[in-house]
Amino acid sequence: MEMISSCPSEYLLKVLFGKWKPCIFRYASFGPVRFNQLIRVLPGSSRQAIASALRELEESGILKKEVIRIKPLHIEYSLTEKGASFIPVFKCLEEMKLIPPAITMDKHLVS
Repeated sequence: MEMISSCPSEYLLKVLFGKWKPCIFRYASFGPVRFNQLIRVLPGSSRQAIASALRELEESGILKKEVIRIKPLHIEYSLTEKGASFIPVFKCLEEMKLIPPAITMDKHLVS
């Protein structure tokens, strides 16, 4: 089992920050997202990088994966209660102008 840091800042950086994690988190904060939707709205990303980031966010308890058993099979990712608790952190960083304003839902994210 992985040791969790006693420093909240270190934990936050490990769990939510990386190449694609903040973008995935912010899109998921608007509602459930699918893998292919993320590929479309994150230009320059690779399927492998997005899959890895999703897996890490799921393992950290930030996202939950739901398999929707219809044909074709759909897999959606959404924020957990723990994940939703980080939304105010991002809003604070935006207000302090440390990160760009929240991305908004756009036509690419709607299937």
